[in-house]
Amino acid sequence: MPVSHHSHSGQFCKHAVGSLEEVVLEAIRQGFEVYGLTEHVPRYRTDDLYPEEKSLTLEELMQQFEQFLVEAHRLKSLYAAQIRLLVGLETEYIAALDLDRLHDVLLRHEGLVQYVVGSVHHVNGIPIDFDLVTFERAVESMDSSPSADKAGTFLSAYFDAQYELLQRFHPEVVGHLDLCRLYTPAIQIADYPEAWKRAERNILYAIDYGALFEVNAAALRKNWSTPYPGVDLLEVILKNGGRLTLSDDSHGPHAVGLNYGRLPEYLQRAGVPELWFLESTEKPNAAGRHVQATKMDRSWATHPFWRQFS
Repeated sequence: MPVSHHSHSGQFCKHAVGSLEEVVLEAIRQGFEVYGLTEHVPRYRTDDLYPEEKSLTLEELMQQFEQFLVEAHRLKSLYAAQIRLLVGLETEYIAALDLDRLHDVLLRHEGLVQYVVGSVHHVNGIPIDFDLVTFERAVESMDSSPSADKAGTFLSAYFDAQYELLQRFHPEVVGHLDLCRLYTPAIQIADYPEAWKRAERNILYAIDYGALFEVNAAALRKNWSTPYPGVDLLEVILKNGGRLTLSDDSHGPHAVGLNYGRLPEYLQRAGVPELWFLESTEKPNAAGRHVQATKMDRSWATHPFWRQFS
């Protein structure tokens, strides 16, 4: 079954392009059966705004997010006969304030936010996916004592933030598990024992509460040879019975399904036995949100969807 649980549009995300409806129509054109709409939650401090957002006030950012929820549910109803749309959000965790406000957002929009993609994009308050210079600044911001291993400390800080997010919100989908090595894809986390312990801890915790780990194709357009997560963490997930799903993390209609044709080889090489997806439910799950994870009822690799990429 062709699915994606993580996407953005230029209508509601200033570093994406295109309208939300254009994203949906492209997903329909490609034959997606389940597609998740998950714009970023707003930031709550002006210092945390990205350059393209500087013209917006914090109030306007919140209004933009709330308008997204309205539009996403309109599209969910409008195209129900052609595609199963899910309406969620992608988290931010820059400071403790972000988690407190996320709690408020989920309460205020209970029933409208069907699921959460749990993602971390900052370490030490610095974006790690904006550009290489900013990524390196985040690494350099770690403890500068002579004995400190900045790379290891950076990785540990990322996984500690991720763990706090997982514990507090139990996101249904763990977003780009190893974004912390976006600009250093060859790095082996196991070379940093403290970071590796934290990564394993996070994976086991997410498995225990029932999360899905996204195999996120966006890494392939960012010069990785694999999607997120890399081989080492994928092995940990599989060894411990973790459940996988798919995401394109598109930032506009041009990126819907982008590099999906490269996913089957990666997954088959890793011996992935099955894939999962989220579906809408009337009854809320343990986190109070209206989705549940369901195993695909056929071999994912033989679905006709993949023929368009051959």
